[in-house]
Amino acid sequence: MDLRQEICRLLREIGPGRMMPTAYDTAWVARLADLDEPIGERSLEWIRAHQLADGSWGASQPYYHHDRVISTLAAITALARQANHRDRARLARAKGALKEALSGLGRDPAGETIGFEMIVPTLLHEARSLGAVNHRETGVINALAPRRSAKLAVLPDGMINRFVTLGFSAEMAGSDGLQLLDAENLQQADGSISYSPSATAYFALYVRRCDSAALRYLENTVIDGALPNVAPFDVFEPAWVLWNLKHIPMDDEIEALCQPHLDFLENSWTPGKGVGFAADYQPKDGDCTSITYDVLNSFDRSVDLDAVFHYEAPYYFRCFDLESTFSISTNTHVLSALREAGLAKEHPAVRKVLHFLGKVRVGTPFCFDKWHASPYYSTSLAVYACLGYDDDMSRESVRWIIETQNENGSWGYYDVPTAEETAYCLQALALWKRSTNDVPDDVLKRGALWLREHIDPPYPPLWIGKCLYCPVLVVRSAILGALVLVGQVV
Repeated sequence: MDLRQEICRLLREIGPGRMMPTAYDTAWVARLADLDEPIGERSLEWIRAHQLADGSWGASQPYYHHDRVISTLAAITALARQANHRDRARLARAKGALKEALSGLGRDPAGETIGFEMIVPTLLHEARSLGAVNHRETGVINALAPRRSAKLAVLPDGMINRFVTLGFSAEMAGSDGLQLLDAENLQQADGSISYSPSATAYFALYVRRCDSAALRYLENTVIDGALPNVAPFDVFEPAWVLWNLKHIPMDDEIEALCQPHLDFLENSWTPGKGVGFAADYQPKDGDCTSITYDVLNSFDRSVDLDAVFHYEAPYYFRCFDLESTFSISTNTHVLSALREAGLAKEHPAVRKVLHFLGKVRVGTPFCFDKWHASPYYSTSLAVYACLGYDDDMSRESVRWIIETQNENGSWGYYDVPTAEETAYCLQALALWKRSTNDVPDDVLKRGALWLREHIDPPYPPLWIGKCLYCPVLVVRSAILGALVLVGQVV
């Protein structure tokens, strides 16, 4: 495979964002069969065809309990509403699978999926009212209720709209919580609710029945009855792709192919706030802002560093305003952006992030992040971010990465190795070696050989949204970039 040609092809494919479908969002759209909408019928058939062997829905690999719970609950309620006799055996199997998934919630190392505490009580309540689950799941609702109430209590004006992150999870209001919604200010210009297919399906079912703009958005997004976790994500995709590629040498053609994406990112930038995952998404965030600043600055595009500092908190940098938990990967991206801006190790912001990264991984050379199920993602980011700032911290992580390589050259935290995790490890090790540090050539060569043999999708979903998802071109850019880097240093 010609890596250069593959990179050129990838850069030509970047657009609104390519993501594998999710059972969670597809199950919400399947409810539109209640309204005799054709898209609902197509999504119902997709749900029926994609039940996993154990009776659950969600990612087949890895088994991530929060993903299985929320995906299975969404599918159960969609099917139970149809009261179709051919779904009885399917629903019976799902009950057992749901019980198993619920019992393991505490074992997910990266924690909850996004909005879990807001959405699951609503889904469980509805599933019980349909007789689709047992009453013993009440304990889950009771455990989540205080956190749900706390998050609602800090909403500006107490309402959910497109200006707050909860708009992305508007379905949490259910059929009896419409008073929580600022319905006049929920929709985006494309008819979606915060670019979420599940929230948009909810809106068309409960808020504005059969809303034409919402249905049009869903029809424009669906592929073979299935929908992704978010669409579009036209800032997230090019920003992460270009970040993965900025570490490799570029010829004139590759540089030229980058320019339209750099133009788009620069034009999407709001001074003082930065960007969100999509150009017209109102809530901006520290993660997309810092990585986009890093990319634009490294390509000699000028945007303000003040936007990155907008997310500074007393002890770390936030991802979102009013967030309830911190993000490690956001802080690694901030640290990379601060280095790209030329800030010295002694700068208070640099010292703040380094102290935070050291504190969150006390006793371990690796770390998990709330946006990704694998520790190899955030740990590899930290290796690069700390280069030249705290090489000892990077060195500990490099040692752990090398020690956890599989015999066949791959890496994978869960049951199976993945191309994505292997790419992150090779990327970190190659950048570490390129900075005149030692990495055995055999480690890099074996990893690259395995990765070349597993370069093509499908890739297991490891990113954490409302369920697990996979941004295909982002993952592919990490793979291609890692292979080029290894070729440079061995």
